[in-house]
Amino acid sequence: MSGSFVRSVLLLTLSVAPVAPLTLNSLPLTRPLSLLSSARMAEQSSDQLGNDAFLNTALMERAEKGPGVTSKAKLKVGIVGAGLAGMITAMDLADAGHEVEIFESRRFVGGKVSSWQDKEGNHIEMGLHVFFGCYYNLFGIMRRTGSFEPNLRLKEHTHTFINNGGSIGELDFRFPIGAPVSGLQAFARTQQLGVYDKLANALALGTSPIVRALVDFNGGMDMVRELDDITFTEWFTRKGGSRGSIERMWDPIAYALGFLDCDHISARCMLTIFMLFAIRTEASVLRMLEGSPQTYLHDPILKYLDERDVKIHLNTRVSELIHETDAEGYPTRVTALKIGGETREFDAVVAACDVPGIKKLLPDSFRKYPLFERIGNLDCVPIATVQLRFDGWVTEMQDEHKMRLVDGDLSDGRGAGIDNLLYSADAEFSCFADLALVSPGEYYKSGEGSLMQAVMDSRAYTRSQEQIVADCIEQMHKLFPSSRKLNCTWSSVVKLGQSLYREIPGQDQYRPSQKTPISNFFLAGSYTYQDYIDSMEGATKSGIMAADEVLASAEKIAAMPRKASAPEMVTA
Repeated sequence: MSGSFVRSVLLLTLSVAPVAPLTLNSLPLTRPLSLLSSARMAEQSSDQLGNDAFLNTALMERAEKGPGVTSKAKLKVGIVGAGLAGMITAMDLADAGHEVEIFESRRFVGGKVSSWQDKEGNHIEMGLHVFFGCYYNLFGIMRRTGSFEPNLRLKEHTHTFINNGGSIGELDFRFPIGAPVSGLQAFARTQQLGVYDKLANALALGTSPIVRALVDFNGGMDMVRELDDITFTEWFTRKGGSRGSIERMWDPIAYALGFLDCDHISARCMLTIFMLFAIRTEASVLRMLEGSPQTYLHDPILKYLDERDVKIHLNTRVSELIHETDAEGYPTRVTALKIGGETREFDAVVAACDVPGIKKLLPDSFRKYPLFERIGNLDCVPIATVQLRFDGWVTEMQDEHKMRLVDGDLSDGRGAGIDNLLYSADAEFSCFADLALVSPGEYYKSGEGSLMQAVMDSRAYTRSQEQIVADCIEQMHKLFPSSRKLNCTWSSVVKLGQSLYREIPGQDQYRPSQKTPISNFFLAGSYTYQDYIDSMEGATKSGIMAADEVLASAEKIAAMPRKASAPEMVTA
């Protein structure tokens, strides 16, 4: 590709607005409008919201150091759900001096980031988990538990697309100059798009809120927030973007973010991520765990909680929220949790559930409040996570000897192939990776080759597990033709009927705040409103925000008088 063409695309993209250096210190410190009333939020919790929060790397320090307060009033807090949001809420509350118990219906922690071992010792995951460089809060939590440096593996700063026949297209962000130039040159140089699609892409991005954000971040971000009522395709094509760009580049990215294509995903969701990538060089950098989420993410958190006497009850389902009501039947206070035949009293309760979990947990009486009623409008997308073990290295397409070589010590990612997250526009799994390379600590097996993990979306979900495996193998072969010479020696399929909430247009208005109209009842979970997408970082932000809300209300909750009569029992 000629240098003149690259310069032309860069100039076209930059022609709409001048690019000025952008630093945290140069950002305006005004607090923007949001869907939530700032008067109702704890001061620390509100730091996670608004335009300032997107570029506030100090949030990593807050997550690392904890809440920094010890509550005068010690509460007994019950948390429903041991996903990331619930465990992180517990970390902050325990550090502030509260007595915390967590109740999890599954036999393992982690929620949508769960992993476990089968009878043969294989580590099974519920999804493919990638750590973007803008996961400031989650990285802070990992530093706090001592797991950031040893447990995350940094990948080359490229986003790699694998096409049918084995051709490769990249968004290569490696460049001497950081954002936004590194990102612009990546789009200008990519071989994933043809000349026409690149120019159309440049036109759309050049007239987008992203360019405005380079000189006016608040203005650009406010524009993004206003785009939650249309799809990315609608926004992109109105700006001159081409269908080819959508199908060859943006659809795989959209599927990777929310398991939806561009015709269905909210423009706000997509542009939120692009905004971060454009402004912060590190935002698009990828890391992956050394091994399974249980070992390398959750176990350090569990150790941290155990050292602070947090009790976690697995295989324990909360069946009822026992609560008091006012004269008109509006719930005013949650007093206890019904667990089997036992009633457990708590001063405060945090529901750290996913969308289907919170819908089941909430009693009908709670829906008198619009905040709870709106949750019913949220829906989730189905996925199937597939793992395929081969007797060679699937992504090695240049050297057949290396592809077949499994003898000797190939641990620590020394096997052949591509050690990075992969995308494809030509498969029903838009993102995938060879776990034996990217996370070799537990996924590499001596004498064996690739462990390909792919997340298949709703297009494949309804098929039988056997058919999903067969289809996944065939699509792998189309992407990596040389892999037809290899044999699949083991497979696993995990179906999750309701994973991420469906980020179609108009959903932001239904996401609840962590603070609720019931004074001692709080919400956490990546679906709650935390100014980011449904993700590990979103779950982390929500957990920190929920804890901050509990801490802000602790003295008030402790002073609340109980009714003399027994509280009303309502079946969830």
